[in-house]
Amino acid sequence: MAEEAAQETVRAGLSEEEMRENIVRLAFGGDRERFEAFCEAIRTGIPDNTGAVMRGSSITGKRWEDGAPFDADGPGTSDLDLTLVGGDVVGFYNPLTGFYIPGVHSKPISEKDPDIAPDLLPLRRRLMEMVKRPVNIQATRDFVMYVREHLMGQPYLTLCGKCEEEPSSGS
Repeated sequence: MAEEAAQETVRAGLSEEEMRENIVRLAFGGDRERFEAFCEAIRTGIPDNTGAVMRGSSITGKRWEDGAPFDADGPGTSDLDLTLVGGDVVGFYNPLTGFYIPGVHSKPISEKDPDIAPDLLPLRRRLMEMVKRPVNIQATRDFVMYVREHLMGQPYLTLCGKCEEEPSSGS
């Protein structure tokens, strides 16, 4: 048991278990089976060689902008920030309107930009039906996740797949 705790992944100050407990409690009403079904829907709805991570207030418990708690404006008002990681999924986004950094870091599919990745809309609709709240889906390359965690201090919870290359021991 102590060995497991010593090897637990910590991202920007939060352990994977803390983040997992937060999202299960906050977005899934404490129902781990609903959370697992959500993760399975993601797994089956994304390309091979793609990772999926959750970011934002659902894993930290508070909004980045102002520190307000998750769902501060009422039940179901906080969105879920799902980021898909990998080169294949980045190609799903409209190259002219779907990116902050073209080919590297997309805008999220959201109420503001619902049509920037049409092939991901069925997954988004399915996920929103499961959680009864907005689910925004962004795509990025693995090195952006590294920058977000290590340089910007933004934690993320890996839901499925591999989301960043391990740094080599020689660097």
